[in-house]
Amino acid sequence: MKIKEITAAIAAFAPLQYQESYDNAGLLFGNADWDVSGVLLSLDTTEAVVDEAISKGCNLIVAHHPIVFGGLKKINGNNYVERVAIKAIKHDIAIYAAHTNLDNVRNGVCEMMGQRLSLKNTRVLAPKKDLLRKLYTFVPHASAEKVRSALFAAGAGHIGAYSECSFNGAGEGTFKAGTGTQPYVGEIGSRHSEAETKLEVIFPLYLEQYVIKALIASHPYEEVAYDVVKLENEYAQVGSGLIGELEAPMDEMEFLKFVKQQFDTGCVRYTPLRGRPVKRVALCGGAGSFLLKRAIGAGADAYISADFKYHEFFDAENQIVIADVGHFESEQFTVDLFFHILTEKFPNFAPLKSTIRTNPVNYL
Repeated sequence: MKIKEITAAIAAFAPLQYQESYDNAGLLFGNADWDVSGVLLSLDTTEAVVDEAISKGCNLIVAHHPIVFGGLKKINGNNYVERVAIKAIKHDIAIYAAHTNLDNVRNGVCEMMGQRLSLKNTRVLAPKKDLLRKLYTFVPHASAEKVRSALFAAGAGHIGAYSECSFNGAGEGTFKAGTGTQPYVGEIGSRHSEAETKLEVIFPLYLEQYVIKALIASHPYEEVAYDVVKLENEYAQVGSGLIGELEAPMDEMEFLKFVKQQFDTGCVRYTPLRGRPVKRVALCGGAGSFLLKRAIGAGADAYISADFKYHEFFDAENQIVIADVGHFESEQFTVDLFFHILTEKFPNFAPLKSTIRTNPVNYL
């Protein structure tokens, strides 16, 4: 198996196009065409994790956090990032990161957090815009089903939990075939009228090249007329954070104790209690203070995330209970998510979970 087969499976689940503009997800070290000797899964890539990969015969590390986040101007071994780079290159270790793209997909990092609390009726807290496109095309009635099916197979036509969604309208198209053409219908030099179906489908932006390729391959016309239009709609399946409901309301302090237990954290930093039960819960893996107003606006009773600064706790303003569980603790189940993605795609392939606890924060 090649490294690109492993990374393609992860990218199919969490497309790289969904990462934030500041991020650096993808294959950071190594060659996609290398054969895979073994895969080690980790939250972070530290020197100890690289050593573990070497000792276990794994030449691919799949991590959540990119070891190279900003630019590297020198690689002299003066810090842990440079030392990891040197060791990985020296030992032909490839490193792949799925970061904010894995955060932003519907069943990604935040869903793993929600499962720890058995949240129901979950949805993306802050869906993203500008990720959807609509295709309009015109096809003879007799070929409409063939083209429709090809577009669906390429990934078009999904709206929420519904698939194979399209709009079809009957109309009449006209064209005159020029010299040197090979028209599917009509004659060269004469205007032709054809009963056609106007076909409309929605698709996510990252699939555009596959959708257009499927359209052209399945369409009978020599020249295919189509339009791709950018949509302003929010994409409910992609975005930051998650919100859902507990199976039953909980007392605030009991809820915080429950969170502490489920996230196996040594400390939960929280804001003053409001004296009201917790039913609706919002959450975000990693640094999530940027979603606090969204959580309040969505009517959440509590917001679980990490890396809140002192003054940001004041922003709760007694409208919500903030529970900061720690960055590592909020994302630690990402390794299980990687394992699930790969074993589902490759049932006979066994990736290894790192035994190194990379959390740099300790609690007394």
